[in-house]
Amino acid sequence: MQIPSPLSLALPDLGAALPAAFELVHGPLAHWGRVQPQAIALSNGLEQLSFAQLQARVAAQAQALHASRAPATVLLDGSGTGLERIVDFLAVVASGRCAAVADPEWPAAVQAQIAARFAQLTPADMPAPGPETPFYIGFTSGSSGLPKGFRRHHRSWTESFRVSAQDLGSAATERVFAPGRLSHSLFLFAALWGLWSGAGVEIQERFSAGRALARLQSGDFPVLVAVPSQLQLMLEWAQRREAPPVEGVALLLISGARWMRERTPALQALFPRARIVEFYGASEASYIAWMDADPQAPAQAVGRPFSNVALHIGADPLAGSAADNGGEPGLIWVRSPMLFIDYVGHSDGSAALRRGDWLSVRDIGHIDALGWLHLRGRESRMIVTQGKNLFPEEVEARLQAHPQLGQVSLHGVADGLRGHAVHAVLQLPVDDVCPMPDALALAQWCRAALESYKAPRHWWLWQGPWPLTASGKTDHGVIARALLSEVQGEGASAPRCLRPWS
Repeated sequence: MQIPSPLSLALPDLGAALPAAFELVHGPLAHWGRVQPQAIALSNGLEQLSFAQLQARVAAQAQALHASRAPATVLLDGSGTGLERIVDFLAVVASGRCAAVADPEWPAAVQAQIAARFAQLTPADMPAPGPETPFYIGFTSGSSGLPKGFRRHHRSWTESFRVSAQDLGSAATERVFAPGRLSHSLFLFAALWGLWSGAGVEIQERFSAGRALARLQSGDFPVLVAVPSQLQLMLEWAQRREAPPVEGVALLLISGARWMRERTPALQALFPRARIVEFYGASEASYIAWMDADPQAPAQAVGRPFSNVALHIGADPLAGSAADNGGEPGLIWVRSPMLFIDYVGHSDGSAALRRGDWLSVRDIGHIDALGWLHLRGRESRMIVTQGKNLFPEEVEARLQAHPQLGQVSLHGVADGLRGHAVHAVLQLPVDDVCPMPDALALAQWCRAALESYKAPRHWWLWQGPWPLTASGKTDHGVIARALLSEVQGEGASAPRCLRPWS
């Protein structure tokens, strides 16, 4: 007999309005501390806190913040363990303040700039928080290299928690394993979701594929939240060691970057009882669309919108009523109760757009006849070549589907004949068992599924570790700068990251 989750007992109707305590990210802690005080709320594999212990620590630290008249926004600099950081975060939030979460792996210069931004804030007496109170400032990559701060209120995340269970089913209300840094909003979200739902959460202080699989083998964590790079490392680790399948995962949520769907059968074999769900979202928008992972699905499909999300495709959502723009590609606009408030401090040309209640993170896409959203790519990455628009994400997805390739990054370099020539930067093969195909074979692979103008004309191999952002996505900016240096002949005296492939 299946035991009901704590959340299903507390909130039997997730389609109804939430009780007041559940409208706050930290609000249910006191409830769970009363009804299940000894249940494990938070662990990191070395230390654990029950709901009663967690609530007591959070309340004591929140009171200390009140007594010291801490400013309205408190910067958490990344010191201490991940478990301590979650307690610190919840204490700031419970005091009615807003927690800005720094990334301990930022370069020193970036850390100094972010710290200076929050150093001169005025002491404050804060009222009790409400659903619209700002509680979190996260940071996302900016085009200038300095992270953009995005600010959220409680409802934007509690509504995300609620719709997770409503749309994904009861499995989404079980204990969570979130093996990523808390400076990555996906993993902070997953950790707080496990606490809010009463199921609890385990985090990893530093990701390890082997340790993650060992913990999941215990069967104590029915929900796994991961980014594609982590799942690929788990697959490789399990294959090398002939590890047995992990039977205890019921729901595997993938986000943060594009999942290579051709590897879904291998992932399903490793987690045979799991429902594997991909979701498309953004730091500024939370959830947008989701789908069950399917290797046969169109490469650019990201699924149907969550039940509390409305979509509009086109230049301006206030100019017309058509939601799908007749199937033509255009800017993707989102309207939902999960949108962020605003940016804090530095912003740039990659900032999201607002039109009334609608928001766009400048992604381009279309909605098909079945109501599925298809993501063409980010407006800022679009390449104009031979007078036509090319979205790198489409070509990258095609190349990543090649069985002998790893990561791919596509770029346009100014060209007097075509406007921009298309260059592809490829990851070196993992081993020599399956050697890298030559450039002609790769171009033919592209043309077999794409228009000929989309096939790259110049090919490069990246030497060394593949550049990733703090959130585990390909750092296209680093690659673009290295490529431009090579093309312009400026990289001769520096260590070379790229070499031509023919």
